[in-house]
Amino acid sequence: MGWTEMIGEAISYIEENITEDLSVEKVAEHVNISAFYFQRGFAMLCGFTLAEYIRNRRLSLAGNELASGQTKVIDIALKYGYDSPDSFAKAFTRFHGVTPSQVRKEPVMLKSFAPLKLKLSLEGGYIMDYKIVKKETFTVIANAKTFAYEGAKETVPQFWQEHYQQGKGKTVMGIYGINVDESMGHDTFEYLIADPYNPVREIPEGFVIKTIPSFDWAVFPCKGAMPDSLQDVNTKIFTEWLPTLKEYEFAAGYCVEYYDDPSRYPKGTSDENYYSEIWIPVKPKK
Repeated sequence: MGWTEMIGEAISYIEENITEDLSVEKVAEHVNISAFYFQRGFAMLCGFTLAEYIRNRRLSLAGNELASGQTKVIDIALKYGYDSPDSFAKAFTRFHGVTPSQVRKEPVMLKSFAPLKLKLSLEGGYIMDYKIVKKETFTVIANAKTFAYEGAKETVPQFWQEHYQQGKGKTVMGIYGINVDESMGHDTFEYLIADPYNPVREIPEGFVIKTIPSFDWAVFPCKGAMPDSLQDVNTKIFTEWLPTLKEYEFAAGYCVEYYDDPSRYPKGTSDENYYSEIWIPVKPKK
């Protein structure tokens, strides 16, 4: 099943079970793919996480029911997965900009979030450079922080900014950006701003030592101004390359970004020739 069919089948399954106990694992199992891989691919392709999509659909439907019927707020809250009127009211207000009680008392503007619809288009046809490289275990010194997948596009760049603003770039320049999710779950991951570890150096307070296991890595070169060049290749990896790969599959919950020294380029990371890489651990399919 290709990505187009997979996403379409997942959306149909969500709509048919929107008031049931939905989870990333259940949706991924329905389309016969790992939860970790599906979560990453869905977010890359659709622009938001699966959890965000389900929540927005439920709150949109809840708004319709509040505006058009006399069902009690507590019953609507329970129907769409909220344990109490308070938790439902907070989520509802964040989404719609008005409270459930306002909807019942007066005509107010509500937000609609329609189901995703697939449009047939021809994509691909481009040449994507990569190589499979065996890399032995290596150790890094890192500034580490745990993030939720939801909102990571905003919070991870902020982490990099804080790293340099706090002067931590003097200890760790940031040769690597490493995503670690050993459980290959769907809620959180650890992100490392890292450099190769020199054992003779002391470990300053606030930094950690991490060992990255040995893998066969698919290495993808990225050329161009950051962050667009890296984000473009990353999207293509998860939405085009991995789904159509016959010989290999995702091996573990790691992703490494390698950054060349910006001082080698006239415009630094904004230079049109700036070079970076994405490493994805892979293993032969059985």
